[in-house]
Amino acid sequence: MLHHHRSVPFLLLPFLCLPVPSLLAQRRGGNLQVYVTYTDDRATTGQLKVELVSGSSGVQVAETYTNDHGGAMFSNVGVGTYQVSVSGQDIQPTISDFFEVDERKSTQSVSVRVKRATEDDAANTHPGGPPVSAGDLRVPEAASKEFDKATKLIAAQEWQKAVEPLNKALALYPKYAEAYNNLGVVYARLGDSQKEQDALQKAIAANDHFAPAFVNLARLEMKNNNLPAAEDHLKQATAVDPTDAQSLALLAQVQLLDRHYEDAIASAAKVHSMSHASYPLVHYVAARAWERLHRLSEAVSELKMFLTEEPPGDRANAARQEMAAIQQQMNP
Repeated sequence: MLHHHRSVPFLLLPFLCLPVPSLLAQRRGGNLQVYVTYTDDRATTGQLKVELVSGSSGVQVAETYTNDHGGAMFSNVGVGTYQVSVSGQDIQPTISDFFEVDERKSTQSVSVRVKRATEDDAANTHPGGPPVSAGDLRVPEAASKEFDKATKLIAAQEWQKAVEPLNKALALYPKYAEAYNNLGVVYARLGDSQKEQDALQKAIAANDHFAPAFVNLARLEMKNNNLPAAEDHLKQATAVDPTDAQSLALLAQVQLLDRHYEDAIASAAKVHSMSHASYPLVHYVAARAWERLHRLSEAVSELKMFLTEEPPGDRANAARQEMAAIQQQMNP
């Protein structure tokens, strides 16, 4: 029996925080209440692992578990941008949108909707997903079983323990692109960037149309401030799967940081043409690019679209301040 797995999410570098002086001055935060529900808005039952992840570095800063009503609490969370990652038995691993922790609020809340493991597995079935290599379709059952062991260990964040079954899977089937990719993810969590890079490059060698490995390589290159290489790998990922809004949004950010302003605007526009409820920040990226090109009216238009999609919160307040400053420049 052959298996092909797409249940373990690959790590992506989140958007770098765009510097806003009014936010950078803040220091202390407060408590964060997390509510985890199914897609039908019913509270989850049983214990699920909840990670608090820094939005600026992608590093886990705290973890806890939900109670029987899907609730979890993080105390004394510092001001900044974060995501919440939820994993556990009987659900598909899920990561939230980015959100801000504000020092002016003693307690804040964020909701995360998760799919049951038996719910439609879009990663396996949707036609716009990254192509599956013929090699991965021929994975021997023994290699697949080792991959399954590693999958469970990754879900439990047993990173070091996941190395052995992944290496066993690769010894049994050296062309196993997904196993190489997940090994790269594990080494990233273990802080071994050289082994991470080696594993991801081997994933691409096994399947040069495996978009997750290109995205993970770009994430590593962004961490190393190698923006041209990151941009190149993200272009390869989006060429494989042009419908992946997340990769396109990350590409727009890299292009902005690498001063390829017109390209950043074009990538942001592609995201805007898709269903992109989770990525309103692409309009902020586009606004910054237009501003660098001295096209202030276009920058204001992008900020207005950002505020339409994300009206409340610190990022929205910062966008309003920035828009007012630009409008003042336009009409001194």
